[in-house]
Parts: sequence; structure tokens; C-alpha cells
Amino acid sequence: MNTLAKLIAKTCCVAAICGSLLAPASAQSVKLPPYKKTVLKNGMTVLIMEQHKVPLVDLRLTFRTGSTSDPIGKEGVSGITAGLLRKGTKKYDALQISEALDSMGASFGASAGADSSGCSAQFMAKDISKGMEIFAELVMRPTFPEGEFQKLKAQSLDTMRVSRDSANGVIGRYFTSFFYGSHPYGRGSDEASLSSLTHNDVLDCYKSHYAPSNAIFVAVGDFKTSEMEKLISASFGSWNSKEKPRPVAIPKPSKVEGKKVLVVDKPDATQTYFVIGNVGVDSSNPDRVAIQVVNTLFGGRFTSMINTAMRYSGLSYGANSGFSQNKGGGTFVIASFTANATTERAIDLTLETLKEFHEKGVTEEGLNSAKAYIKGSFPPETFQTSSQLASLLTSLQINERPDSEVNDFVAKVDAVTLADAKRIIATYYPLDDLCFVLVGKASEIRPVAEKYSKQITEKSIAGPGF
Repeated sequence: MNTLAKLIAKTCCVAAICGSLLAPASAQSVKLPPYKKTVLKNGMTVLIMEQHKVPLVDLRLTFRTGSTSDPIGKEGVSGITAGLLRKGTKKYDALQISEALDSMGASFGASAGADSSGCSAQFMAKDISKGMEIFAELVMRPTFPEGEFQKLKAQSLDTMRVSRDSANGVIGRYFTSFFYGSHPYGRGSDEASLSSLTHNDVLDCYKSHYAPSNAIFVAVGDFKTSEMEKLISASFGSWNSKEKPRPVAIPKPSKVEGKKVLVVDKPDATQTYFVIGNVGVDSSNPDRVAIQVVNTLFGGRFTSMINTAMRYSGLSYGANSGFSQNKGGGTFVIASFTANATTERAIDLTLETLKEFHEKGVTEEGLNSAKAYIKGSFPPETFQTSSQLASLLTSLQINERPDSEVNDFVAKVDAVTLADAKRIIATYYPLDDLCFVLVGKASEIRPVAEKYSKQITEKSIAGPGF
């Protein structure tokens, strides 16, 4: 998946997970398998689901705070903290951790998103006792060696600098920053914030957010529930923390009024990458399934309206649209790219296609096609892999959604009517209020940008910041 596709695909929304992973052709075949939910005395929420098709166990430990909790000026510390979990503990150094995981054919990863952070691991069922011991050690007793911190900090800075060589590698960052501004979702890391990080910042981040009362533990795989309960309790039951972290209160993002444009100058660019959008929906919006159905027709699949228009015109190899459904409120965006000389024509066609979507709407045939596409894109078996089920259970819990989010998904897809589609287009697809971000050769595209708005902001892709 290219960066533009990733930009519009980002979502914590369970409906999106259902649409991409859980959508077989038959409504009766979609049902969340049974699982057990408990809460340990230390406050850690535990969800356990048996799956015996393959001898694997997937573990997820997710914390209800993410990068929006990073202190101002220290953006990126949550990601660095997560990245250091496997770099040393009280019992193992980084090499010993890697060797232990490799010897079992196991995997471990950790990361931080806007609304949550955490880690995941997969072990063979026969190794789960040792695997759980290592997993708990990595999470509960990391030592964050100073040398490893400096190394990861340097690597992160290098990665960020290299990303500026590619327009599609950074356009998502620019759009997020330009659209959200000072809103918590707009405070992403950059060279300045990463450079300012100290070892103590990482220690403070861990102390403030890695607490059992802030955690959701999910285990899915080939085990007996009673035995897994005992193993989790033995591994994590003694984990305690004086900190009582709470998720950051995320205000509803403001809608862009009128049109505003950001031009990011990349002097050597031969193509212009652009994103056009505005405020979208949050992960609890009641229309999110209907939105997914409607967006499938506009920009959510290869044969979508916007992709067909751009490709048939010869202006671009691809275009798409989507809704990022963060917990506090996401964005709606249309994204594409074109040659420098056709930038104006490509953006004009994008806006014309959006207008046509409002004027013509969708047909019954189109609506049925979108429903069939969503329900038939993936086989039922995809729903039953332990890794995907672990991710799904985590998403349900993080977003505080009931099991009916999965069990009723196909029925909700089928229930979308032409009247619903008309309302969705009018409500969630902005026409006159739009935020534009163009990354390309400013000397050639600046006059194009001025056509769409007098509010022009210009930055250099060389930095600093986004």
C-alpha cells in the first residue's frame, strides 16, 4: 500500500476493521467468537479467546494513552519509549532478547498511535509459558539503556530526514499538521521535538502511562482459557503502579471554513502530490458503516468514481478518498498525484468529480455493487486468524464498542438505502470548505494554488517542522 493509501486508510474504527477483514458474503457467517473478559485486581482489563485452528498464540497489550499525551515540545517520546521496550530489561539485554525470540520463531513489536500505544507478540503454543515470561519482562521491567536511547533517537532523526526526499512520504504529516494546527492530533514529532528528547523524558513517559490500570491485555490462540487466565495472573498480577493515567481529553477538531492552501516546495519535483479534505468523523459516529459503503463508490476501491476519472483522463495513475476515524475526530481526504504541468487540471477534475457526486448521487445498482464489494472482498477465514482477532478485540475495547459492532456489521451494510447515501454525501463530503496541501515544485504550482484560495501558506520540504 502506498503512502497516500495509508493516509486515507488510517483508522481506529472497528467498522473499518469489519469492512476490510470480516466481510464474507453471508450475514449469518459473521459472528465474533466467544471470549472471556475479566479485570485483574491491579486494574488491567483482560480478554481471552480460544482459537485452536493453528498452534499459535497472539498477545496484545494496549495502553489507553498515545502520542496525544506527549508533552508539548517533546512530541515523539511515546514512540521512542515503545521502541525501546525490547532493548533491555532487568533480566535480559537487547541481544539476549533477540536471541530468545528468534530461538522460538516468535515476534514482538511495539508502537504508539495518536489515541493509544502498546505492544504485540506471537508465539508457538508450545512456547507460551516462556513467551509470556519474556513478554511480561519486556513490558514490566524495561531498563531503557542510555546507549540504546541515543541510538534509536539518532535513527529516528535519520528516518525523518530521509522521508523528506519523497513527497508522498511526508504529505500525510503536512496535511495533519496544517489541518489540525494546535489541536492535539496536529502535534506530531519533527526534528526539533526529537532532538530535544532526553533519557529522562523516556523514563517519565513510561512511568506516566505504562500502568496496569491503563492497560488492555488480549490473548487469542491455541490454549485453554482457564490455563491462560492463570498464566496472565501469574505474570501480571503483581504489577502495580502509583500512577493513575487517564486518556487525554481530545476536543472536537474545528472544521475548515472556506478554502486554505499549503504549498510545500520540493524544487526537484517532477510531480505534484496533493491532498484535499476537511473534518471527518470520530470512531463512535453512528453513520460510519454507511459512510464506508458510500465512500467505496467515491474513492474506496479501484473502480471508484474519483480513481476512474483521474485514470481515464490520463492525469494520474491513481486517486482515492477516505475517512480517518480517530477517537476524538478524524479527517476526510481525497488524495492523488500528477505531473507538474497538469496540476491545475488534476485538481480541477478532483473538485468537479466531488461536485458531480453531490449532484448525481449514487444509483441502486451502484449501491448494491458497493455492498457486495465490502461483503465479498475477504473470505470468512480471515475473520478467524488469531492475530486479526486480537487486533479486533483490542479495537472494540479501546473504542468502547459492543460485540454487535461485529455481529451486526453485514446487516448494517445491507440496510444502507439510497436515501441514506444522499444524506451521507450531503453531510460528510464538503464542497466549499476545503483544506488543500500540495507538495511539489513551488515555482510551477504556486500560481495554481492561488486559484483556489488567497490564504496561501508556503513551506520548504527541507524543514524545519511540518
